[in-house]
This record gives sequence, structure tokens and C-alpha cells, in this order.
Amino acid sequence: MFKQKIGIVGIPILYNIFEEIKDNLPFSVNNFKKNDNLIEYLSENKINNKSFIIISDLNNKNFFLKNKILNFKSIFYLSKKKDNINSHNIFQYPIDIYSLIEKINIELIKIKYDFQSKIKVKDYLLDLNSRIISNTEKKLKLTEREMDIILFLNENKNPKKINDLQSIVWGYSSKLETHTVETHIYRLRKKIFESFNDKKFIISTDSGYII
Repeated sequence: MFKQKIGIVGIPILYNIFEEIKDNLPFSVNNFKKNDNLIEYLSENKINNKSFIIISDLNNKNFFLKNKILNFKSIFYLSKKKDNINSHNIFQYPIDIYSLIEKINIELIKIKYDFQSKIKVKDYLLDLNSRIISNTEKKLKLTEREMDIILFLNENKNPKKINDLQSIVWGYSSKLETHTVETHIYRLRKKIFESFNDKKFIISTDSGYII
């Protein structure tokens, strides 16, 4: 099975962690010891900003700016500075590895849509920027988690079990209790029903959930 590749720049500890759990990850990892190694790899493989996720120390930002790497939409930074944690793409040391994996997973799903602002989900339009799902009559604001659930289920033709949602949407974590996933699904289905009177948006089967 093909796995999307991500790049880790100058963070050997993070690469080692990913190597230990690589069989459970939906992506593969390229390790770059230096910034120049990343530049060389991107150039040789003609990789563009729609197909590659980069994880780097925040100190590399100026270097990336100089070399136009900041054109890449999906760059996550690790930082020791507390005043940076409000940014959606900056994680503070010590890092919650499962939160980072979750973020990567969702970005990979979004990459599949080629950064379209709106995608069709059944009889609805889902705006990835505003997190609004709508039909011809009504609109509903979603939380980021709710949108992530919809994106994941919508891209799969077969029902997905709770452990699939745990792994991809919440990130690989055996610590997550199943009722956490079930509660989010229940609340999302309830919101859809109350807004659109749609009981069949997310269908629960013996094999799992499906849109």
C-alpha cells in the first residue's frame, strides 16, 4: 500500500520515535539531518507544495523563507517558546506525539482534495476554510474535529470502525477510549439532524460508520 511521505528536518529524536511505530503510521518518514539535505531532496524529486508535509524546528523558519520553502502550506514547527503555541502549525516541546500525528493525518486527507476550498459530501457542500457544511437552504458551522470526521468518512467507500477513527482522525493512540469517538459521532449526527432533518448523513452499520 502506498504511503504519503513526510519530511523531518533536523529533529532526530522525532524521527526515531516515528521509526519505532512506523508500522502503525499511515505515512512514511524521510529524515533530513540538515536543511540543505531537504533542499536537495525537494529539487531532485521535483516535489511541490501540495504533496509534501515538512516538520522542522522553528529556528529553521528564516532559512525556509530565504529558500522559498515557506510556500509549502503544510509545515509544522516544534518550538520551546511558549509564546508561539497559539499558531495552528507550531507545537511546543515536550511534544504530544499523538496530537502531531493526528494533525499530519488530517493534512494528508486534505492534500488529497488538492486544497479545494469546497468539496461535495452527499447533497452538501463542505467549506474547508470556514468549516461550514451547507445545502441549498441551510448552513451549519462545524468544529474542526467534526470536519475531520466528515473528511475521513467521506473519502472511504467502506464503513470505518471506531479504531479506524481512533487511528486516523485522533491519531495513533491506544489510550483513547472508544466512547470518546462514539460521543463525537453521536453529537455530529445530532447536529446534522437538527439542522437538516437528515438521519442518514452518517450511517451506523455492524461494520462501522459510513457517509
